[in-house]
Amino acid sequence: MLLLLLANINPAFQPFKELFDDSSLARDTGYAQVTVALPEYFSSRPGFGARNQNLIDLLRAPALKSPDSLEGQLAFIRQEWTPLLGDLFRKMLTAMAVLKEEEMAVWMRFHPPDQQPRRGGVQAGGDSSAEAIPSFARTETEHEQFSPDQDWMPRTVMMAKSVYVWLHQLAKAYKRPVDRLDQVPDEELDLLARRGFNGLWLIGLWERSRASQRIKQMCGNPEAAASAYSLYDYVIANDLGGEAAYNNLRDRAWHRGIRLASDMVPNHMGIDSRWVIEHPDWFLSLPYSPYPAYSFNGPDVSSDDRVEIKIEDHYYDRSDAAVVFRRRDRWSGDTRFIYHGNDGTSFPWNDTAQLNYLKAEVREGVIQTILHVARMFPIIRFDAAMTLAKKHYQRLWFPEPGTGGGIPSRAEHGLTKAEFDAAMPVEFWREVVDRVAVEAPNTLLLAEAFWLMEGYFVRTLGMHRVYNSAFMNMMRDEENANYRSVIKNTLSFDPDVLKRYVNFMNNPDERTAVDQFGKGDKYFGVCTLMSTLPGLPMFAHG
Repeated sequence: MLLLLLANINPAFQPFKELFDDSSLARDTGYAQVTVALPEYFSSRPGFGARNQNLIDLLRAPALKSPDSLEGQLAFIRQEWTPLLGDLFRKMLTAMAVLKEEEMAVWMRFHPPDQQPRRGGVQAGGDSSAEAIPSFARTETEHEQFSPDQDWMPRTVMMAKSVYVWLHQLAKAYKRPVDRLDQVPDEELDLLARRGFNGLWLIGLWERSRASQRIKQMCGNPEAAASAYSLYDYVIANDLGGEAAYNNLRDRAWHRGIRLASDMVPNHMGIDSRWVIEHPDWFLSLPYSPYPAYSFNGPDVSSDDRVEIKIEDHYYDRSDAAVVFRRRDRWSGDTRFIYHGNDGTSFPWNDTAQLNYLKAEVREGVIQTILHVARMFPIIRFDAAMTLAKKHYQRLWFPEPGTGGGIPSRAEHGLTKAEFDAAMPVEFWREVVDRVAVEAPNTLLLAEAFWLMEGYFVRTLGMHRVYNSAFMNMMRDEENANYRSVIKNTLSFDPDVLKRYVNFMNNPDERTAVDQFGKGDKYFGVCTLMSTLPGLPMFAHG
């Protein structure tokens, strides 16, 4: 009765009053007479806490301190009552984290972005509209452990091509069919080599998710192709001619001094990938839907008879951005709700499934896939690599109690740092770098890493190269003084980091270079800088 009374006189509880409204109890029972006598009774009993308050005054203090905010009341409890809470302290931290998640979910519900925000230059939880100036600090955990360059690596100049678009353009230019990799004209490879390119990044080589294409088409884009980052498996796409066609292109390119590069997407697979079908336990999932309002009554997007896969219904009318999809095994009846890939900066990627890196077998499975890619491609670009750094993987998926807010519904599954470190004892990327150096040497490892982790990825984790999004954003916005600060900060921290940047004027996630820099002197001036600064210059398609 005391707790019920306190709930009804707490202003911050009023939005939820239907759960504990005591008006009928006060009208029909002796509740009112009992509760009106409680303050006098407890004023004669022993006090609690540092101020020796009676029980009612103690329990009312949070609401008096912050009458209109549950978050404020919890903050007061955390500050004032910690010695009294015992085992409840961690539950309270989880509650605070859930509140943060709910506030973020409501904000995104009513402030949907017009387009996916840039991942470059966005600090975790930060503003995506401005590029932060990287600063560096030497810590015990960020020791120097650069990977040595092979002799060819510092001379690499890379061109990125979106494969299907490129083949279509080549067919028009050369007026003959160019549908497969082995049909790429020798003249085009000669042209690339003559222009000074010795690295060719082929975007979209791998067999893609059929569900990805189907979801895009059902959402109003009938000509859409599947995303190049929602993969079915790491085999060369059959409609590009498969591995035989790839080998043909690889050999002809190498004859001209051009090494081929490929993406590797480590944090997620396609929603209907081979791993989702055969290893559902490798993905982050729950046996229940994290939100009661979710429903899964739409079409089955699986192309495998063994498994039914349905995304959340509200995706189709864009009224919600669900964090999970439903996978049901047709033979066993096993049903699980698997999280979509997500970097916490926008909506989940609804055609992907998030891998669970706390499982050793998952980490080893991904490493074996990376080694498979490395034996085919001497240059590998790792997509969204920063999401697998330990501190960010924990922040997003297993947040420390009380932090929360990274990805909706994950606060309830948080871990202390000690618990997380026990499950994932070493940085995944350091293990990858060391394994590749032994098992697939002479491979250039290139990380797409933002969130001010550029120095950490090359200096401590050992990647050969790391994205330098500050170059594109600051040069486009003419923040020349800021970019001078980037160079000065890098040089004063460790000059070896500067030569390991990948400088670019656009990439597959961004607007075209012409759109950002125009066709005049600004374009040519920035392009000259990109070509002559230390680091790897990367020219993008278009």
